[in-house]
Amino acid sequence: MPLFWSDGALFETAVHPYDLTDRGLLLGDGLFDTALVLRGKVHREMAHRMRLLEGLSEIGIAMAPEIIIEAFSVLAHASRTKGIERAALRVMITRGPGPRGLGLPPTPLPHLLASLAPLANNPSAPLTLHVSKIRRNETSPLSRLKTLSSLDAVLAHREALNAGCDEALCLNTAGRIACAASGNLFAVFGRKILTPKLGEGLLPGCIRALLLAEGASLGYEMIETELECEHLLAAEAVFMTNSLRLLAPVSRIDDVSFVSASHAAFAALRDFVWRHAENECGVANHDV
Repeated sequence: MPLFWSDGALFETAVHPYDLTDRGLLLGDGLFDTALVLRGKVHREMAHRMRLLEGLSEIGIAMAPEIIIEAFSVLAHASRTKGIERAALRVMITRGPGPRGLGLPPTPLPHLLASLAPLANNPSAPLTLHVSKIRRNETSPLSRLKTLSSLDAVLAHREALNAGCDEALCLNTAGRIACAASGNLFAVFGRKILTPKLGEGLLPGCIRALLLAEGASLGYEMIETELECEHLLAAEAVFMTNSLRLLAPVSRIDDVSFVSASHAAFAALRDFVWRHAENECGVANHDV
């Protein structure tokens, strides 16, 4: 059963009073972040909280860090008391209520909503990708933020499902690889692991950052670059990262197949991230 946090209180029902002039509802004016909770502990909690606070600063929404910390803490603790071993924690912050139109409210009252939802196991199931016709706008600051306006990703995902695939692969306006609709992409070429650089229209994911920081210690050269679609399709293996799946192998991009799940580089990086989650959250690999 999902749990919800709003106005300093925990709820077990999604029905709750809401200000109908809230700019998050009317304009998508706000940000969110999603983190993995394992047996009552948030994986990479500091990274998620810092990304959220930095994003809020960029769009000019002021919220005390203590309020965000409380939401993470309360819902993580609730997952343990409810016996939820693996869950998705989502924290959403809006600019709050405001007058009609685009102009900012003279005295903003930011609003935080959070939820916790149980997750099924098998996060590393192979994915099939479809190259979407919908492009990521790398010139927009929103491409680097987890904004409430996710309609491009929703439509790209629908397009992928209609094409018989699991997930959308998104190019930027220059036609280069940006990301998947719900994660970052990596391509394996021997001991070199390539991923699109920041500025190519992608969100700086928390698992992406972990791999870029620690990949060299595993013997891999982690390279942020401009990645053409033809180059990606020539990779030995391709995988997607996000905070809930951690690492998921890509078995096919449209008509091009990969043996990513059995590739040694993918296995090594996946096992490293699993161990990281195990050590940080105190769980066994088979529970991640």
